[in-house]
Parts: sequence; C-alpha cells; structure tokens
Amino acid sequence: MIPTNIDNPTLTVAIPAYNEVANIERIVREFLSTAYPNLIDVFVADGGSTDGTQDIIKNLALEDARVKLLHNPLKVQSAGLNLILQECTGDIFLRADAHSDYAPDYIERCVEALLESNALNVGGAQRFAAKTPFQAGIALSSKSILGSGGAKYRDSNYNGYVDTVYLGCFWKKALAEVSGYSTEATANEDAELNQKLLKKDQNAIYISSKIRVWYYPRKTWKSLYIQYFKYGRGRYLTSIKYSVKSQIRGILPFLVISSITLLLLIDLLFPRLGLPIEILFILGLSLPFLESLRVTIKLRTSFESEIWRDDKDKIPSFLSRWFLCGIVLLTMPVAHSLGYAYQLIRHRIFRVSGW
Repeated sequence: MIPTNIDNPTLTVAIPAYNEVANIERIVREFLSTAYPNLIDVFVADGGSTDGTQDIIKNLALEDARVKLLHNPLKVQSAGLNLILQECTGDIFLRADAHSDYAPDYIERCVEALLESNALNVGGAQRFAAKTPFQAGIALSSKSILGSGGAKYRDSNYNGYVDTVYLGCFWKKALAEVSGYSTEATANEDAELNQKLLKKDQNAIYISSKIRVWYYPRKTWKSLYIQYFKYGRGRYLTSIKYSVKSQIRGILPFLVISSITLLLLIDLLFPRLGLPIEILFILGLSLPFLESLRVTIKLRTSFESEIWRDDKDKIPSFLSRWFLCGIVLLTMPVAHSLGYAYQLIRHRIFRVSGW
C-alpha cells in the first residue's frame, strides 16, 4: 500500500553523475536549500569521475550529512540509480539530473502531485534551455511535433496521466517492487521503467504543469547523433518487451526512414517503375527546414525569455537558429532509426539479446 495519506513523506534525491564538476555543486546546494521539511538525503552515484566531481561531493558531505557519495562501477545511469535505491530510506525517490535547472519549488510540487494524483511516478514537462547556438537548435526542435513526436511530456501546459515523464518522482516502494531500473536499457531507462509501472497500474504516471524543470541538451552535432542512435537501440530493446501500441511513437522514426530506404532500393532495382523518388527525397530534406522556419518564426519574440540562458549579446541570429533547428530535426529521426535498425539486426540476425 502506497502511503498517500501522510503529510510530508521523507524524500531522497538521487543524482547519477560522471564528470559534472561544472554543475554538481550548484545542483546539490539547490536541493539542500529546499523549503520541503523532510528531505533526508541527497545521493550522488558517481561513475568514476576524473574532473574533481567526487571531491566536491565529499566536501559537501562534510558540510551537510544528508549528502552521500556512492561509487558506480558500471558507470551507466541506470546502475547508479539502482545503487541509490538500495541504500536510501526515503518514502519518495526523486530522480534528478546534473544537466538540468530546477524551479525553487520543484520538490514541493513533485510531492504535491504524487499525493494528489495517487500515481506511482510524477514529473513535469521536459522544458529545454540553451547556452550555445546548437543547444538553441535542439531546444527549438522540441517545440515541433517532428522533434517531440507529439509526446505529452514535452507539453509544458499538459496535466494528466501519461506513458512517461522527464526524470520522475516515485514512491520508493513502487520502484523497488518492479526491481528499479533496467541496466540493459542504458539509453531508454526512464521509458522502460515507466512501462513496468504501467503494467502495475494504468494510471501509474502523472504529469503536472506546476512541476518545472529545464534540460540542457547536447552541445555538438556528434553528441546529439550518438545520443539518438543510443535512444534508437534502447527503444528496440523496450519494444520487444512491451506491446507495439505502447511503443508506436518510438518506433515511428524507424518505420518512416526504413520505408523511404526501401523505396530507394526498389527504384534502383526497378527503374522502369518510375517511382517519384527524387520528389520524395527533396521533400524529405525540405520538410525539416520548413518546419524549423515555422518554429523559429513562432518563437522569435519569446526565444530569449523561454530558452536562452546566456548573455543577451550572445543570442544566435535568426538565420543560425533556423538552420541549426533544421539540422537537428533532420538528424534525430535518422540517428534514432539507424540505432533501432542496428539493434534489430543484432537481435534478429546475430541473436544478441542485450545491449
């Protein structure tokens, strides 16, 4: 029985980290300064940082006994979160990230939503923030259905039950009952975990617009490509465990890209069919940049207040934002699809079941 009738349940903040010297002290101190009266510990599971992250945590622990450092030999986030789950004693397990900004009332709003919704996991929309031009392109792409896939956890105004949320605030008991995070789903651990919770209760996941958190995305094209390639791999591993219906949003990029690839092959093998491949190819390249233009124009007056987090004189130009958003909208589905295809081939042809 989840104790939804208690006031101010005890709470643990869980942060997996690796080489986060630029962010970790600020994040931990912000959580420690919360007005929530029953924060009992802030765990950091470190994956072997070499930049001084561990020293910072050790010094913070000397100042405040609630700060605790765990060593994560497997390095991946899911393993670190499971280590914290084993060690913590709070009624609530709040999963945090070192690449995000949190509203001052983040903990209070999470607890409020958890108590009022009777859900097992709650969270807020994944709002995007940027300090570099490429991050700005990613942040703008999140405002497009091509970039978000229509996911409700990307809608900052949505309130209600969903299939997944950004990060998450859980009843520890519910998390333990499903054995925590899967260490196989190294790039899709949150979605995979939420699928396990949904098997227990179809109203297990709730999103509240009052819970505000901002995510800083990847800074380079290469890191974004690798991220979405891994997402594709993780999505395939999740799709073979759960129903296709629950995974259709994650499978869609692979279906679209593979269909286009199939048409190209047919056109090469049977040119007499006269398929309009050139037109499809041009449309496929143009659509992301047309959508990018629409989004960039729509957010031209609110970009600074909603997304930009650096000096005003460093705001990227309209042309830069449009172009980079277009590149992102083109990259994400391609990288995701290739990752999905790679994992499918590993599983179906080479009989490799895991990561």
